[in-house]
Amino acid sequence: MKYPLFIILVSTLLAACSGPTKPSSNNLMWSDISQKTDELVDDYIDLGIFSGVVLICENGNPIYRKAFGLADRENNIANTLQTRFVIGSMNKSFTHAIILQLIDEGKLKFSDKMVDYLNGFQQQDADKITIKQLVDHTSGFGDYHSPQFFNLPYSEKNIQGILPLIKEMDLNFEPGTENEYSNAGYIILGAIIEKVTTKTYAENIEERIKKPLQLHSLVTKNIKNIPNRAIGYMKTIEGYEDNENVVFEPKSDGGCYATAADMMKFYRAYLYGDTLFSEKVKDEDGFFRQIKPIYQQKGAGIPLAGGFNGANTVHLEMLAQHISIVVFANMDEPVAEKIAFGIHKIINGEAPEIPQLPTLLYVYQAYQKNGIGFVKNNFETLTNNWLENDPKDLILNNLGYDLMFNDKLDEALEMFKLNTELFPNIGNCWDSYGEVLWKKGLNKEALAAYKKALEINPNIPSAKKAVEELSK
Repeated sequence: MKYPLFIILVSTLLAACSGPTKPSSNNLMWSDISQKTDELVDDYIDLGIFSGVVLICENGNPIYRKAFGLADRENNIANTLQTRFVIGSMNKSFTHAIILQLIDEGKLKFSDKMVDYLNGFQQQDADKITIKQLVDHTSGFGDYHSPQFFNLPYSEKNIQGILPLIKEMDLNFEPGTENEYSNAGYIILGAIIEKVTTKTYAENIEERIKKPLQLHSLVTKNIKNIPNRAIGYMKTIEGYEDNENVVFEPKSDGGCYATAADMMKFYRAYLYGDTLFSEKVKDEDGFFRQIKPIYQQKGAGIPLAGGFNGANTVHLEMLAQHISIVVFANMDEPVAEKIAFGIHKIINGEAPEIPQLPTLLYVYQAYQKNGIGFVKNNFETLTNNWLENDPKDLILNNLGYDLMFNDKLDEALEMFKLNTELFPNIGNCWDSYGEVLWKKGLNKEALAAYKKALEINPNIPSAKKAVEELSK
């Protein structure tokens, strides 16, 4: 099965670089940094993979702010500094902030159990899951983006609509023993916020974050009807496609819209001072304990990002120097991260990475030129541009689906087959391989692939259904 990519770098710590006065370690002036930033962004634009906004600030004051490309390709509407972008998993920072506020108010404790607030969780060890583990992605829950979720009506793709699906999910590990990025965990936190406050998640953001910080552009509901909204785009093997089919109402794991400037304002309040929550609760929180040393390391930065198909946003803060690098893109990830990391290197007097096509397009280009054997023999080199925390089996899996959806079944078959060779112990690879075999009418081979998928992972709904149908 194909899953969209919902990726965020929550607290990845970039390597520290020493730096004296000025904005960089080699005393580059801001005019030099602006020129080099222009050159970097132009390279991504020339590849056809960036449109959006770039903002660099020092102590909250803009040093560089420019908009690029189109917010709406169909109607030829340009991006501006007032364009609202979907912020993806940056919403999790809102959720985190509200949880810390409720702890400050004595309405929650890090040690509180999930089941003290929400009923119906039958998983073994569910009664052990704490608020802290949900916040820190150590609860055992993973992602809820499954066929069951995508089959929900649009009106039910919200916290209360998704919660029953999560209650049926298996835990991936005993709570507190491992760390796995969890959209499901943040949906649960949203449900706890609604239970404790007796207000909707959107109302909590409006009252606790938007109003006190005066984030006038922030939109928490009815997102498809707002003005100045950037439509997201993916550069695919067949040209540009929009992402409107995966844009849903905001939830506690993602989905609000805002300008780059307003999100910069939020993150400065989130990372500095006690406007949103107290220093005392920061000392108890895992994320803020982790980044505390970075406040003293000149040149170092932390990125907080959100992204999915056709959308990517990042705020990279150099904590010791109060320098903010904000890149909002209405194009496929990881382009915003790549540009932000490049600017970070420029500020530190280093050369940014040379821009290149997204991994899927780069691999397909190599396949068209040199064949599937070349892709197999050079897979690691061809995919060195892939997001560090994203599993590489998704590369050929998603490329295979792109080909299949464009009726390139023979090419899709080669991609899915190679994926089972490169990642033979991942059930989803065999499930996808079975799907293209079935589509080509190779039912016997498809049944074998689906059975292999279930041997590896007995909990793949699409494989279970296919085996049932093919066995009739």
